[in-house]
Amino acid sequence: MTAPNQVKLKPGDTIGILGGGQLGRMLAMAAARLGLRCQVFSPDPDSPAFDVVAHATCAEYADVEALELFAGDVDVITYEFENVPAASAMILAARRPVLPDRAILETTQDRLIEKDFVKRLGIGTADYADVSSAAGLRAAIEKIGLPAVLKTRRFGYDGKGQAIIRDGDDLDRIWHDLGTKSAILEAFIPFEREISVIAARSADGQVECFDVTENEHRDHILKISRAPAVIPDTLAAQARNVAQRIATALNYVGVLAVEMFVVQGDSGPKVLVNEIAPRVHNSGHWTLDGASISQFEQHIRAIAGWPLGKPVRHGPVTMTNLIGDEINSYEQWLTVPGATVHLYGKGPPRPGRKMGHVTQIHLTKST
Repeated sequence: MTAPNQVKLKPGDTIGILGGGQLGRMLAMAAARLGLRCQVFSPDPDSPAFDVVAHATCAEYADVEALELFAGDVDVITYEFENVPAASAMILAARRPVLPDRAILETTQDRLIEKDFVKRLGIGTADYADVSSAAGLRAAIEKIGLPAVLKTRRFGYDGKGQAIIRDGDDLDRIWHDLGTKSAILEAFIPFEREISVIAARSADGQVECFDVTENEHRDHILKISRAPAVIPDTLAAQARNVAQRIATALNYVGVLAVEMFVVQGDSGPKVLVNEIAPRVHNSGHWTLDGASISQFEQHIRAIAGWPLGKPVRHGPVTMTNLIGDEINSYEQWLTVPGATVHLYGKGPPRPGRKMGHVTQIHLTKST
């Protein structure tokens, strides 16, 4: 097997993408512009990424024969979501380089392991405690206090698999409704704003960060991202440094996102890490039209062994997710100056489903 740091693709080579959602779709489109082919592996026959590649594999992640055939058709493998089964990643890694390295998934797939990893780096997070029973939840509340957020350790996203706990809540019912034996309780953070940093790291250790992004969630789903975040330059530098340290400590190759809270500290504002996403990220979609290089091209370059680009933002940028029925309003965006519409080619809209997004570069008068 080729060592990850020896991957060097040439135009015409093929990248395998695990996952067929919109992130996989946009990765494949970025690769095509660079003359690289992509093959997508997904169990969902309606995967929107299938529409933009010549070859796709529709099979379950537990299908060993399909995985082996897939690996034989590609030169390097990446993924668009972090919940790739460990056994599947192991099968693939025995045959082709998998980037980012599958060992990173062991850290980022489990919220407790991830928090412990960040803490060992000396980077701040919310206070947290391991919970494995209703009695353990009570003990954790004694330690953490209320309000607090109870989360499953694995497989949560967009607000799924979590619950806010306040004084007087029925703890037994909350624990039962979460439906897990493996959870983490986190202190509720009275944050000023939510931010994220999209960072790319190459196999030779080069790290490039995009401008810090400010994020606005509605019903636990990202609705709007704005770049640059309205924070002091010193705090933005601190946030980028946190992302760089995490990427370096993971020996990461590719693009990752670090979600953070801005909170007031004794000596002014500071950042606390909320989550690490080992992949391209929704809060980086503004880079498609708002920067000299997108997060998707940056990821493709990193895993191909090509030089990273230096991200230059074109101006103030806003990204708005089109969620559920909002997709039906796409036409109204088409005539907005500075706006670019991205539709994901998904089926019928469902509540809470990301159907597309709009990026807007805000035009400024020349001086």
